[in-house]
Amino acid sequence: MRIWSLHPQHLDAKGLVALWRETLLAQKVLRGETKGYRHHPQLQRFRAHPDPLAAIADYLRAVQREAERRGYKFDASKIGPQTTRKKIAVTLGQVEYELSHLRNKLAVRDVDALSRLQQFESPTLHPLFKAVAGDVEAWEVV
Repeated sequence: MRIWSLHPQHLDAKGLVALWRETLLAQKVLRGETKGYRHHPQLQRFRAHPDPLAAIADYLRAVQREAERRGYKFDASKIGPQTTRKKIAVTLGQVEYELSHLRNKLAVRDVDALSRLQQFESPTLHPLFKAVAGDVEAWEVV
C-alpha cells in the first residue's frame, strides 16, 4: 500500500488507479470493515489525525477530482461524508523519498509521466498535507 504525500497529478494512470484502490482499502481499515492491513505503517499518519475518517475522505476526494480531470470515472459515492480542515504534516525528507521512489517507478513504467514530473521545480503535495522540516518519516519502510 502506498498512499502518496505527493499530489495525484504526478502519478501515471496505473499509479492513480492503484492509489484510488489502496486508499479505498485504507478507508475500510479505518472504519474497521476489514481484518487485513490494520497495522500498515502508511495508516499511522491518518490515525494520528484528530478525525482519521475525515482525513482519508478528503484524501480520496482529491484523488477522485484528479481522476475526473483526466476523464476517468472513479465512483465518488465510495468516499465517506466527513471533511476536515486540519492538514497532516509531512517531512521534507519524506517528500524527497517519495519523489525518488516515484521517479524510479515512472522510469520503468511511463517515461512520458516521468518527463511531466521533471517539469516541476518542486513537486506539489496532496492538498491534505503540509510540508515541515525533517527526515524520512519513521513509519516509512525504507
